[in-house]
Amino acid sequence: MPSEKVLQKNKEKVEAIANRLKSSIAGVLIDYRGLTVEEDTQLRNEFRKQGVEYRVVKNTLTTLAARQAGFEDLEEVLHGPTSLATHETDLVAPAKIIVEFAKKHEAVEIKSGFVEGKIVSADEIKKIAVLPSKEELIAKALGSLNSPIAGLVNVLNGNIRGLVCALNAIAQKQQ
Repeated sequence: MPSEKVLQKNKEKVEAIANRLKSSIAGVLIDYRGLTVEEDTQLRNEFRKQGVEYRVVKNTLTTLAARQAGFEDLEEVLHGPTSLATHETDLVAPAKIIVEFAKKHEAVEIKSGFVEGKIVSADEIKKIAVLPSKEELIAKALGSLNSPIAGLVNVLNGNIRGLVCALNAIAQKQQ
């Protein structure tokens, strides 16, 4: 029977994982078996660059945390080595990074994930990974808003240029 100290520590871990699941907008569960230390470090660095929180998790604690967070369906994939990558604001970042990494490293297996509180399969994670990131979508939206304005400015400048040329021609003719 575990001591009270160990039980309290595990309760804190479960609480931390549950809070992470609740506060994150997206996450991916990964089987990292077969990765070398160097490859795992490379993966962690990629996650860190994009602001993705990545941790190896214990299945029993994660099962309890998933129940607490309302993600009971994750229990069926919680077997074998498991790590969890989550992001609080970007839907695409965890999926995009792990799918790109998995293309180069066949040892990585995507187990499942969640997006905005809904459990998604590994195939759906791969589909999410091809979506543009939040920054790309904002840039496209701003570009599409900027385009008509730039066109209007060019048209207005063209009319003013034409008027100036016509006035200039009249002025030269009268001289």
